[in-house]
Amino acid sequence: FYNCNFETERPLIRNILEVSTMFSAGRHSCVRSLALLKRLKSTLVIVEHNNEKLAPVTLNTVTAATKIGGEISCLVLGSQCSKVAVEVSKIKGVSKVLVADNEAFIGFLPEVVTPFLEATQKQLKFTHILASATAIGKNILPRLAAKLDVSPISEIIGVQDDSTFVRTIYAGNAIQTLKSNEPVKIVTVRGTAFEAAELGGNAATENLTSEVVKSQLSEYVGQELSKSDRPELTSAKAVVAGGRGMKSGENFKILYELADKLNAAVGASRAAVDAGFVPNDMQVGQTGKIVAPDLYIAIGISGAIQHLAGMKDSKVIVAINKDPEAPIFQVADYGLVEDLFKAVPQITQLITKK
Repeated sequence: FYNCNFETERPLIRNILEVSTMFSAGRHSCVRSLALLKRLKSTLVIVEHNNEKLAPVTLNTVTAATKIGGEISCLVLGSQCSKVAVEVSKIKGVSKVLVADNEAFIGFLPEVVTPFLEATQKQLKFTHILASATAIGKNILPRLAAKLDVSPISEIIGVQDDSTFVRTIYAGNAIQTLKSNEPVKIVTVRGTAFEAAELGGNAATENLTSEVVKSQLSEYVGQELSKSDRPELTSAKAVVAGGRGMKSGENFKILYELADKLNAAVGASRAAVDAGFVPNDMQVGQTGKIVAPDLYIAIGISGAIQHLAGMKDSKVIVAINKDPEAPIFQVADYGLVEDLFKAVPQITQLITKK
């Protein structure tokens, strides 16, 4: 207990002493002591939302948190986000919902969010802090890790225990098992690797009072989001994706027609994005979005390793390419060697008839 603040750490010290006493009391107390140690673990999940509705990927992150064990708290940062807090309180496995409602959180600026998270961690002392491996999570948690002087753990796909995690490396070609000895584990979670947590909980809600400091370096002005009636790419059950073989953005029209028949999202390879065929929010791959739908149809995509890293966990992969040597066929469950401009309209027509 050297250099310890006994006033703020009194509950933790009391629990540690109780555990020590149980172990020294003999074998029959070990079960109780291990249960108490489990209770000492506490995980904070950063909730993603748009102030109106919870982002589905948060449910996957909560599932990862349950595998760590211990108490799970969810933090809702936003402006007029009470609806989201109610949604989160109904997630099974969540013990408490922490709410920080302040207009400074509009836009989720990392320069505002990170200091607030740092202050919250110093006050509540979680053993684990988790966020989804999205643009928001990847922007916030590495900054928080730097502030707390710990190493972050990126994009995990599995949890072995409270300090051992599984993640992919080398564009998904190798699996790494990583053990962390950091006092607080800062972790981003790949949503497609975990099932969504179920609803039916009834967690308590608590408002946080930590000071919110507005950034002097950046200001949220607004955002323009692409609007589509199709499912969101990362949560869609079916995805139709096009590559360089589409030859132009105008030709993506045949993919949109097929996708609409399948109620599918539309994605693209980096080559198609770099060529200017489609916007970059449609990119699937290592430097784009990671997807794992029930059905992934790759059309005119050769299958570069970076693209495969973003979609190879799909349950069924269908590839259409006129090149029989295209690497995409090595991971495809079904392959069609054919000119896509003939094959895709025919497939769409067959689906329409059925």
